[in-house]
Amino acid sequence: MTPAKLAVCIGSWVLLSVSMAHAQVRLPTLPVPVPDLPRLPVDPIGTVNQTLERTGVEDRLRELRRLRINDLLRTNRAVLEGDPRGAPIVRSQIVALDPTVAALTRARSAGFEIVRTRTLEGLETRVVVLLSPRGMSTRRALRDLRTADPGGIYDFNHLYLESGELPTSKLPRAEFKIAQAALPPLAASAGTARARLGLIDGGIDRSHAAFDELAVHEYGCDQVQPTAHGTAVASLLVGRTGNFHGAAPGGELYAADVYCGASSGGAVDAVAAAFGWMARERVAVVNISLVGPPNVMLEQVIKLMTARGHLVVAAVGNDGPSAAPLFPAAYPEVVAVTAVDRRQHVLLEACRGRHVDFAAPGSNMAAASLQHSYAQVRGTSFAAPLVAGLLALRIQAPDRVQADAAVASLRGMAMDLGARGPDKIYGNGLVGEDLRVPAPAAE
Repeated sequence: MTPAKLAVCIGSWVLLSVSMAHAQVRLPTLPVPVPDLPRLPVDPIGTVNQTLERTGVEDRLRELRRLRINDLLRTNRAVLEGDPRGAPIVRSQIVALDPTVAALTRARSAGFEIVRTRTLEGLETRVVVLLSPRGMSTRRALRDLRTADPGGIYDFNHLYLESGELPTSKLPRAEFKIAQAALPPLAASAGTARARLGLIDGGIDRSHAAFDELAVHEYGCDQVQPTAHGTAVASLLVGRTGNFHGAAPGGELYAADVYCGASSGGAVDAVAAAFGWMARERVAVVNISLVGPPNVMLEQVIKLMTARGHLVVAAVGNDGPSAAPLFPAAYPEVVAVTAVDRRQHVLLEACRGRHVDFAAPGSNMAAASLQHSYAQVRGTSFAAPLVAGLLALRIQAPDRVQADAAVASLRGMAMDLGARGPDKIYGNGLVGEDLRVPAPAAE
């Protein structure tokens, strides 16, 4: 296939993903077919990179993210705006981690209002959301608060978005209606019923058969707001029905919905509160398949989590091979996960960097979706829960020594891919390939 034809194929596939964005950032569906992904050369990796550069895929991926964020800001301009780098933030809001009484007094005197305070009981700290004075820009508000309290921790109230999409077409459910005898009863599943996992994402559809008989604890919203993304990731963590199962089938799930159907959903103060709940409930492994910019408050919350022996697992993101690192995966305390296809090739859209720890299946597989259906999923969002589930089978409660041992154990079983030894594409190698449940043809 010539580079020109390759560019057309890849470009068509990349543009298709616009129509599969989250409901809050939905763009018009583009009238393009779903082509088979081209077979790019794999060895050496440098050849793949050169091909990507020739075809402009990296530029297309960056443009897609920019379009997605711009659409989000445009349709919610009364609530959201962009920070100096263009990342979405809640308009006029600044988050502070455990500010002093004196700092809050000065802020009030300067015209700031306290919107809400979230106490993170398990982390023995609190998050305060401040509203800037009328007429003051959010950028100036952050600058003034940092100037007045140089030792404090302040940042924008950034939004974090999903790191993978689901197509609108559904998979035939009959393929997954194999007799329950195909798997042993939950009580007989050695080890898995004791696994306790955390999920920070959108809401999940608990009525789905994949969650039958499972213990699911929910946090974050007054009313359940199921999302396709949250449901898919949850099923890959603990789901179990017929011949479909996640990495820790039958495990106990603690699911925090940080969106709740709101236009400002996914804001960092909600993410921080979710971590605090996980810490209070002593959930050892927490999966977060969301991505966004660096945020000093989120960074400190994650440091508090990992210092207490929790493992935080995150998707590296789908902005392309040369994109800047996305967070929270890029924080050194986080277990960062990339995704591979069925041929064990890294996904074209997967982010890369020295922070990558593991690779896991992230395409050519099924996951639970809404309305009791299944969907074929693609993206680093769906690789992360497989790693999280494998780690949860190795650590029963938050403990720094056990957490390090769990990661070392997984590292020891990883299949080396790409350059010899750890690398910025596959990290320490591939795990969980046997967890890929192939998806039948879509209806």
